Amino acid sequence: MSNGMQVRFLIVDDEQSIRRLCMTIGASLGFTCAEAETAEAAMQGLDSSSPDIVLADLKLPHMSGVDLLRQVKAQLPRAEIAIMTGHGSIESAVDAMKLGAYDYIEKPFRVENLRLLLQRMVEKVRLVTENQFLRERVNTETQLDGIVGSAAKIQDVLRMVTRLKDTRTPVLIAGESGTGKELVARAIHFRGVLAQMPFVAVDCGALVPTLMESELFGYEKGAFTGALKSKKGLFQSANGGSIFLDEIGELPLEMQAKLLRVLQEKEVRPVGSNEKIGVDVRIIAATNRDLEAAYRNGTFRKDLYFRLNVVTVHLPSLRERRSDIPVLVHCFLERYAPGENIQITPAAMKSLLQYDWPGNVRELENCVARAVALGDHRTIDVGDLPPAIAQSAESSLVSADLSALSSTALVDLERMTIQRVFEQAGGDKALAGRMLGISRATLYRKLKRYRIPLRPSAKPAGVEPSSS
Repeated sequence: MSNGMQVRFLIVDDEQSIRRLCMTIGASLGFTCAEAETAEAAMQGLDSSSPDIVLADLKLPHMSGVDLLRQVKAQLPRAEIAIMTGHGSIESAVDAMKLGAYDYIEKPFRVENLRLLLQRMVEKVRLVTENQFLRERVNTETQLDGIVGSAAKIQDVLRMVTRLKDTRTPVLIAGESGTGKELVARAIHFRGVLAQMPFVAVDCGALVPTLMESELFGYEKGAFTGALKSKKGLFQSANGGSIFLDEIGELPLEMQAKLLRVLQEKEVRPVGSNEKIGVDVRIIAATNRDLEAAYRNGTFRKDLYFRLNVVTVHLPSLRERRSDIPVLVHCFLERYAPGENIQITPAAMKSLLQYDWPGNVRELENCVARAVALGDHRTIDVGDLPPAIAQSAESSLVSADLSALSSTALVDLERMTIQRVFEQAGGDKALAGRMLGISRATLYRKLKRYRIPLRPSAKPAGVEPSSS
């Protein structure tokens, strides 16, 4: 929501005098105001009015304000709801906050107090809407969530992302280190219905064991030495959105048990607190370990494994998608030397194709960044590559078909890759460029160079071109 957009305010109360007062205050703040006498009437108008903020009485005829809260949050997860309550119902209002209410206000209220409450609610809606995690979304929209490649196995991953993006099903992403597990997690979140909600990434392997529980679930003031004030945990920060638990196999068994309880009960208990707080979070976990083998040998809980392993996405290693290496190299060249049109020699590309890449795509990216930093910014040759890669090329411990690659073969490989991706994109240059990790202008030059028709004869099924 931009500052110039109209705020839609809905007031739900069975007393006309209260509704009129709230609408007068809302109008003075510049809101577009609507009213409803019952929760049922409010629900009927949700689809058409889509309010940004809702103020509802706790006690309504037939359907309570808490019931309305649940319905609105399910239908309009970004809307903020506050509850009005009498003095004797404050405990119920606090319970409503645990279910997602922004705050409560006690009747009879002062006009200025209600005005401040509404302003705070609008500010939260505005921040969530405007932020939208722009950096992540810019990245995802520029290069198909950073997942570059046209190899069959990586295309299978992208198809899985498309199927999972609008569900809340737990996902386990399996793959070697450096294959891009977090990129896939971000693609699932930012392409789907939760894109406007928080995405919190947690490196389980980097958490200090003694502080792990307080980091994940939060803590109360005075819970331990140094806890000078209460702090929300990462699960609370991700409420309404997704939490990405990277390297989940590194969690100790004690923490696995507590995580399992959170997944089952959908609530957390901060360290030092007797109160439980409800959380609605989609779990995306990742691991480079064999969790099935881990639970069989007792280092990972079997019940947690089956709770997480509802859907598994297997990421291929770079060794399994060597045909994507030229595309990835050009993508990284444009990232680290935009507009410089640095060329890579056939000998250097041959070395990159021959190498086994134990660090996968991350290692390839570091290799290209190094070559750009140490090279002459005109051409990258074998001497600009890390010693391990150059030595691997010299050892000739590669298959005959790869070792026999000539410069002509490399050109043919690039031409075939570009033609295949261009056809998959249905002739959409913007989409094809993003899939290849190159700019639209670079793609156009290569299409002309390789004499690839600018209008493919057929568009493969299941590929949706983006707007350009």
